[in-house]
Amino acid sequence: MTQKRKHTGALSEKKGVQAPKSVSDAAAQQLKENRKKTPSIAQLVNGILAGDKSALSRGITLIESTAAKHQAQAKQLIEACLPYANKSVRIGITGVPGVGKSTFIEAFGTLLVQQKKKVAVLAVDPSSTISRGSILGDKTRMEALVKEENAFIRPSASGTSLGGVARKTREAILLCEAAGFDIIIIETVGVGQSETAVHSMTDFFLLLQLAGAGDELQGIKRGIIEMADAIVINKADGENVKAAKLAKTEFNRALHLYPPKDSNWTPKTISCSALQNEGVDAVWELIEDYVSLTKENTYFSEKRKEQNKFWLLQTIESTLKSEFFGNPLLKKELEKQLKALDANATTPFEAAEKILLLKNSL
Repeated sequence: MTQKRKHTGALSEKKGVQAPKSVSDAAAQQLKENRKKTPSIAQLVNGILAGDKSALSRGITLIESTAAKHQAQAKQLIEACLPYANKSVRIGITGVPGVGKSTFIEAFGTLLVQQKKKVAVLAVDPSSTISRGSILGDKTRMEALVKEENAFIRPSASGTSLGGVARKTREAILLCEAAGFDIIIIETVGVGQSETAVHSMTDFFLLLQLAGAGDELQGIKRGIIEMADAIVINKADGENVKAAKLAKTEFNRALHLYPPKDSNWTPKTISCSALQNEGVDAVWELIEDYVSLTKENTYFSEKRKEQNKFWLLQTIESTLKSEFFGNPLLKKELEKQLKALDANATTPFEAAEKILLLKNSL
C-alpha cells in the first residue's frame, strides 16, 4: 500500500538555514540581568554625578513618572542632585514647525562639543490630543550629534503641558547640570506665541524664524518675539539668501520699537544656514556676549531667583490640581455633574460651584 503524503499549503514553513547569532549567549544573559536590576537612589545619584548617561536617562524617566512611589523617589533624587546644579547656561530654542530647529541644534551642539563643551539637549515632542502618543524622533534627526561622547539628547513628550515644554523639563535640567553638562538646550514643540514656560526656565531665549514669514508688522506683535533675546533667520542659503537678508533688516527695525530690557541687553537678529553650517558660530558668540553682560550686571543671577519663585507657584498649582482631581469623592461628584450637564439639568458654573462647595466641606 502506498502511504498518504501529508498535505502542506503554499504558505507552510520550510526548514531553512539558521541565522548566525549576532550576540553571544553570555552577553545576552548579562543584558537581561542588567535590565532587571532597578538601581537605588544612591546608585542613580552616584551615576549622574559621574556623568553616566544611562543613569541620567533613568533619572529623568523616574522624575517623569506619575506613579506615587516614583514621585517620592524622584523627590529624593532631585534633592541629592540640587547642590551640584545651577552651573550651566540654559538656552531655550523655539520656532514654528519646519523652521529647522533640529538641524540647527545639531549644528550648534556639534560646534559646542568641538569647543570642549558638554551639551545636553532636552527635546520636547508634541503629543497627539487623540492618541496621546508622540513620535520622539529627535535623536534620528540629530544622528551626528547623538554619537558625540560629550552630548546627551533626551526627547520627551509634551503631554498636556502648555507652553511647549514637558511636565518635568525643569527637573530634568537640574539632573543634566548635576551630570556636568555646561550647556543645556531646551527645544520646544514650536507652537507660536504661547511658549512662555520655556522663557521661565532658561537664561537665553532664541527664536528661529524663516524668511518670508511676514513683514515688519509681524515683528512688532507682542508675545514670543518680545521675549526673544535673539532672532535667527534660518535656511539662509541658495535662493533664500536675499530673502533672509531682507527679513533680518525688517526684524531689526521691529526690535528697535520695543522698550529696553531689564538686562540692558539689546536683542539682535542674525541669519544663518544650519544645513550648510554657515553663521552658526556667530550665534554662539552672541550668546557669550549676553552671558558676559548679564553676569556682570547681576541680571543673570537675579533672573534665576525670579524663575525659582515662578516655579514655586507653578508647583503649588500643579499639586493642588492633582490632589483635587485625585480625590475619590470629588471625582464621583464631578461625574454626577457631568451627567447633569449633558442632560441640560445644570450649567457649567452651577456644577463647578457644587463641586467646590463639596471640596470646602471635606
